[in-house]
Amino acid sequence: MPTNSVKDILARAKQRAEAMKLPYAGALLPLEAHALMQNVPGAKLVDVRTQAEWEYVGHIPETVLIEWNTYPSGQRNPQFLEQLQARVPKTEAPVMFLCRSGARSHQAAVVATQAGYPNSYNVLEGFEGDKDGQGRRNSVGGWRVAGLPWVQG
Repeated sequence: MPTNSVKDILARAKQRAEAMKLPYAGALLPLEAHALMQNVPGAKLVDVRTQAEWEYVGHIPETVLIEWNTYPSGQRNPQFLEQLQARVPKTEAPVMFLCRSGARSHQAAVVATQAGYPNSYNVLEGFEGDKDGQGRRNSVGGWRVAGLPWVQG
């Protein structure tokens, strides 16, 4: 059984990044991201879904909410990096990005790394996880399925 010390979590995240050839510090599972939030001073979770998703699907308490794509247009948020820099300091603490399933958050982690955030991570599986055999989310992986804290509305 894997251990969940901060050191072990970061080592696994780095191994995933190397295996997946990711251009940022690492890839985390939801339980690992939650553990870092709880145990690393200054660690930030940035939810890059849309405002509509935060309000109607739910969001995680104590996260930084910055849209990657704006709602309802779906256009890329031209102020994403500016908003990130205003709300999340560049420190050695992990900055973890989360979206619905891990795609937008991957892009956000790339941009953050390029902007000088040395410990940017993508949260694999995202908030809702992958689709199941019937094409529905929230049953295969993800923050909610892991039973981690979240609120709706």
